[in-house]
Amino acid sequence: MTQPVVILVRPQMGENIGAAARAMLNFGLTDLRLVAPRDGWPNPAAVAMASGAAGRVLDRARVFPTLAEAMTDIDHAYATTARGRELTKPVHTPAAAMEDARTRVAAGGRVALVFGPERAGLENDDVARANAIVTVPVNPDFPSLNLAQAVLLLGYEWGRDRLPAQP
Repeated sequence: MTQPVVILVRPQMGENIGAAARAMLNFGLTDLRLVAPRDGWPNPAAVAMASGAAGRVLDRARVFPTLAEAMTDIDHAYATTARGRELTKPVHTPAAAMEDARTRVAAGGRVALVFGPERAGLENDDVARANAIVTVPVNPDFPSLNLAQAVLLLGYEWGRDRLPAQP
């Protein structure tokens, strides 16, 4: 089964890219695309934070100047955001989004999970490129997740049906 592509849009800190790569590999995701990383690429801080995921995820990561270019082969994209948007798109929890993604991938589709920069998340133009929005039900007084935490949540939901039943 093909896996989702993880796209980090304008990530700001190498440490967060590395932590996201580590979270990806925990659940078997290895296809990472970076859109205009602030501190350039490759980034030694990302490698240090990635631990064992450096060789299997970061070394294969591809860098793109724009989100549109990173998505040229994508059939369906899920934009992650905690902010309300004035866009008409389906909104899913991580579990519902990954159930939908598994169905699309099984039918031969190519899907992407799109995450925004650390400071403020995806811009409306980025979200507009996606087919659906993923929002994690969290404390409404503090809906902010770290980039790697968001990647981990979606990665877990993606891989949950293939993980061992018992730890």
